[in-house]
Amino acid sequence: MKRNLQKILVLTMLSIATFIFTACGSSSKGDDSGADKSYVIATDTTFAPFEYTDENNKFVGIDVDILAAIAEDQGFKYELQPLGFDASLTAVQAGEVDAMIAGMSITDKRKETYDFSEAYYDSGVVVAVAADSDYTSYEDLKGKTVAVKNGTEGATFAESIEKEYELKLSYYDDSAYMYQAVLNGDAAACVEDYPVIGYGIAQGNGLKMIGEMVKGSSYGFAVLKGQNGELIDMFNAGLENIIKNGTYDEIINKYIAEE
Repeated sequence: MKRNLQKILVLTMLSIATFIFTACGSSSKGDDSGADKSYVIATDTTFAPFEYTDENNKFVGIDVDILAAIAEDQGFKYELQPLGFDASLTAVQAGEVDAMIAGMSITDKRKETYDFSEAYYDSGVVVAVAADSDYTSYEDLKGKTVAVKNGTEGATFAESIEKEYELKLSYYDDSAYMYQAVLNGDAAACVEDYPVIGYGIAQGNGLKMIGEMVKGSSYGFAVLKGQNGELIDMFNAGLENIIKNGTYDEIINKYIAEE
């Protein structure tokens, strides 16, 4: 039911914000909206199940598959560059890439720098500790070191409770190093997006969640503010199409099993 509600909300927002296309309600193939242009799109490196390298050394994930499906639907070409989250933000700002898709939360602060697509996934953040630890609440972490990832909503949340719980925040460039810091004892806990840490725990990463999920912002596809508007238009149109034809559900269910 939660999954269905999320899909309805995404479709509703897409309908409200629908742009006027030359081929309204269908693929943008063949028009002059940018479908004949090739784009360079940055992403994170280790943010399973949204982007990661599988056992066959193939780069896969929800974001990877959604982008591929939308590009096929809209007829545009792209090169995907796994740079890491922080580096992706910098690359977009510097004009080195055209866009990024990396489980990026849509926030008012980021809207000052980036233009976003309609949300393609609703998320939240949660605190995780080593599975064999005795920590069960935020109070248990008082005065402890907590690992966070640069530029993420998890880091923002940790900063919001830093003084209250006298936390010592330690910043990392990707999720894998952040998790390892907890497992090595360099940090008592880490803060991560709920679907990401949930997937990792299910895969046996040695962590467990404590406390409730804190409602977060939704994920969006982003370009530099005022640039590549045609790419945002195509992403929104393609997202609406793959939701309607069932491709979106197939992708989500491939990586995140129904509860």
